[in-house]
Amino acid sequence: MARPTIGSPAPDFTLLDQNGVARTLSEFRSAPTLIYFYPKDDTPGCTKEACLLRDSFPELSQTNVTVLGISPDSVQSHKKFAEKYSLPFMLLADTEKEVVSLYEVWGKKKFMGREYDGVFRTSFLLDKEGKVAKIYENVRPEKHAQEVLEDLVHV
Repeated sequence: MARPTIGSPAPDFTLLDQNGVARTLSEFRSAPTLIYFYPKDDTPGCTKEACLLRDSFPELSQTNVTVLGISPDSVQSHKKFAEKYSLPFMLLADTEKEVVSLYEVWGKKKFMGREYDGVFRTSFLLDKEGKVAKIYENVRPEKHAQEVLEDLVHV
């Protein structure tokens, strides 16, 4: 299966949330959904992105959007991260890297001259039918929550 594109249905998946509850993407249809992929719990950029989404959550909630954060970290890591920063949205554990592969947000990255495999900071905004309305590439954590809020007006 190829990476989802704007207008295409988002591939369905089931992952465990930070409380160990199995969550399936299709259960969130009927309202917009933001799937944001991030590299690692409790790292500077990922914490900034999560906290800014948290801080914007009252405004996001007014649009009925569901926010799903996905990384390869474990359920336990997600639970600690969510509790430490009082995150009001679900974090899903993709420990087998199935969903990051399905959405083609996993691959070669470079940092300080070192090459490694990792998650590309990418988000998908879905409409209430589960179709991709917007794709955010190379997300800048400090601007992402505001971009999503502005785009939700059109979804």
